[in-house]
Amino acid sequence: MNRILIKIFATLFVAFIGGLSGYGQIVSPRDEVLDVDSIQDEFEKGPYFGLYKDNYFIFGPPVGMKPTAHNTNVKFQISVAQRLTKSVLPFGSYLFLFYTQKCFWNVLENSFPMTDLNFNPGLGFTKPLFVKNRFIGKVSLIFEHESNGKAEKASRSWNRVSLSTNILIDPTTMIYAKMWIPWVDGENNRDLLDYYGLYQVGISYMPLSKRFQSAIFVTKRRGLNLNYNTVLEFSYKLFNNENQYLFVQYYNGYGEGLLDYNKFRSQLRIGFVIKPQFFSDY
Repeated sequence: MNRILIKIFATLFVAFIGGLSGYGQIVSPRDEVLDVDSIQDEFEKGPYFGLYKDNYFIFGPPVGMKPTAHNTNVKFQISVAQRLTKSVLPFGSYLFLFYTQKCFWNVLENSFPMTDLNFNPGLGFTKPLFVKNRFIGKVSLIFEHESNGKAEKASRSWNRVSLSTNILIDPTTMIYAKMWIPWVDGENNRDLLDYYGLYQVGISYMPLSKRFQSAIFVTKRRGLNLNYNTVLEFSYKLFNNENQYLFVQYYNGYGEGLLDYNKFRSQLRIGFVIKPQFFSDY
């Protein structure tokens, strides 16, 4: 298992330095030829501030259990990125400040308590990837911190250096990979990696019409057995000129939130999502 992780990490690192020059004919997310200059112009002339991961608001019950006011809740995520450099840096990269906040909100209970808030700031580099002068995705190297802002026994926190990539293998299909070198500093979550794991892979599909998208992501928990946290997502755009989608998310596994990271969840939620312009990070 360690050898596999080392090979994955080495492959991603080579991609960050060299730009995956060995891939074949791959096109852009809009089925257009976007060359190096046009993508760099879009990075440098575009807004400094924008969306990072999906921004969503969803609500729903557990699967396989009787729904109650305690286990049927709202989950929402706010995620943004701020580009800190105007001009391209060495290796064709750009420096970004990232911030994601995920919240679990028990709206059916008295006083509507927000039971778990996860704060996830990060600072790192993103490099657009090109094959034969065509834009095919990106690779990012980020230092991240995540904690829940609570005190004493409810406190949870950890840090990681993550390396991730998004690669278009054709105009409709994208593959994802992310792995991290962790540093668990929380006194009450020393076994966090047993549930959060060390790497994640996924694939998403969006037809050329851009009306809907489906995706699946799996995170390998620590250990040699086949233990995965799984996320299935489906989104449907109601109006072509808007960036809002109906959204369905199914989560199965551990580590959905920091507070109860070691408790199993099988949850189905429905709501809406706002997506970044090209593709989402996870």
